[in-house]
Amino acid sequence: MTQSSSASGQVVADPTARAGFTAALGAYGIWGISPLFFREIAMVPPLEVVAHRILWALLVLALVITIRGGWTETVAILRDRKKALVFVASATAITVNWITFVHAVTSGRALEASLGYYIFPLVTVMLGAVFLKERFSPRQVAALGLVIAGVAALVIGLGRLPWVTLTLACSFAMYGLLRKTAPAESLVGLFLETILLSPLVLVFLAWLEWTGAGHFIGAPEGPWVTTLLVLAGPLTAVPLFLFAFAARRMRLATLGLMQYMNPTIQFLLATLIFGEAFTTPHAVAFGLIWTGIAVYSIDPGRLRRRRRARSGDAA
Repeated sequence: MTQSSSASGQVVADPTARAGFTAALGAYGIWGISPLFFREIAMVPPLEVVAHRILWALLVLALVITIRGGWTETVAILRDRKKALVFVASATAITVNWITFVHAVTSGRALEASLGYYIFPLVTVMLGAVFLKERFSPRQVAALGLVIAGVAALVIGLGRLPWVTLTLACSFAMYGLLRKTAPAESLVGLFLETILLSPLVLVFLAWLEWTGAGHFIGAPEGPWVTTLLVLAGPLTAVPLFLFAFAARRMRLATLGLMQYMNPTIQFLLATLIFGEAFTTPHAVAFGLIWTGIAVYSIDPGRLRRRRRARSGDAA
């Protein structure tokens, strides 16, 4: 965390960085415990849950965009077909991610979901090399090799492809790649994605209610499920607000390392609360992948430079 020296010589935390750190804790914490929320509405099919998530997030985001004055930028992008297509693609990627995640949590695969979010930063590095011609460092190559070995160990040990893990990692990494090149900041971008998805969402939800298959109006589960479906919107929007706030006030390296809070909380929920089996193949896979994350995250050269800088300051 950024620090500054007071007049008395004491070191105090930078209030701006501290506020960013608190916001990041909130964002990653909400994402981490979100499986508890989705388990409460496990009786609702994942596609319907995600449709409500998009609909109610749209309303929350519309209010925020109105307050912040983002309508001009939003309308300008919607009128530019080339720019709008980027958000059609990113909306598709994040929808696939959300549906897979809700399915994983409600079908006893939260452990596989947490694994997907552990490896997605390294999948992002791989996509950057393929699409943006970014070069791998030897450290990144080693980290990717360990992750690939971990996934291979899981495939061999379980005797099946961990499609939940791979879908979550690849869809979220692709979403990040698309948003990296998208012509809008995070909140406007998400608002555009929900706008573009909203026609399909409204038709789908109207059809469900018309046929009696929906869980929103007159659902046999009662008003509690209806309330939770509405709350899925703020659950989508609020952590994004916190993340955007944190990103403007923190070093990106610190923010990037903190993102591992999310899958760690999900991992603990899956094993300690949901009672999912942590098998030997899981142990081998997670061990290799955690090692890969450590190799990826810890830069020995940067640590040496910091030590030299501290030694120079002390002298």
